[in-house]
Amino acid sequence: MTVAQPDAAPAVGRIEITHLHYAYPDGTEALRGVELTVEPGEKVALVGPNGAGKSTLLLHLNGILGGGHGSVTIDGTTVEPATAKRIRAAVGLVFQDPDDQLFSPTVREDVAFGPIHMGVPEADIHHRVERALSAVGMSGYERRVPHHLSLGQRKRVSVATVLSMDPSLLVFDEPTAGLDPRGRRELMAVMASRPETLLVSTHDLAMVAETLPRTVIIDEGVVVADGPSAELLEDGPLLEAHGLERPFR
Repeated sequence: MTVAQPDAAPAVGRIEITHLHYAYPDGTEALRGVELTVEPGEKVALVGPNGAGKSTLLLHLNGILGGGHGSVTIDGTTVEPATAKRIRAAVGLVFQDPDDQLFSPTVREDVAFGPIHMGVPEADIHHRVERALSAVGMSGYERRVPHHLSLGQRKRVSVATVLSMDPSLLVFDEPTAGLDPRGRRELMAVMASRPETLLVSTHDLAMVAETLPRTVIIDEGVVVADGPSAELLEDGPLLEAHGLERPFR
């Protein structure tokens, strides 16, 4: 697979989360005072056991979840209902299941959906679609039916659907889950090629070791460790204490 290199790195892509608390309607406290800053261009893994609050945190980044206490800012803009349109253009959220993201009759229509609803001029949409598909190694698939593609191909198309909106940061929820080795390598190549800020929630610590220089460990809704991946992934007692295992290499 050949992945096209992006034309230029974006100048923005900063995340700042301050004292973020969130409880679900049944009273379950998912986030308990999360503090996290990610600088433009950083590649960061978010790891922890099931139920640690990872997915809940990701959904706060573009306003899908709200109503908690604390603040989330993207590129200096506070995430709130009044800024939702701007935030959702800036934050490219890629779900674990691509079928949650692909719903149109053709790949082209899925990738064009975001720019159309952002009001991008028709003359620019074709270029955005071509550029986004090239970036994920899916050029030539414009007329294909998304649900006839392999899981790995669908995941890459789902990445293209957010790249077409020119986000300043990319947020992935379990990107390599369910992929065979080839699909995993292809998606990792896409991630490694991107200049945008990356925040990746994952259990795939081998992928973290290869692709993401910084790791944040979250457990029971609290950030418990934050540092270089090379150091944290060698700390067996730390990983074991939070339901994780050192990756095999």
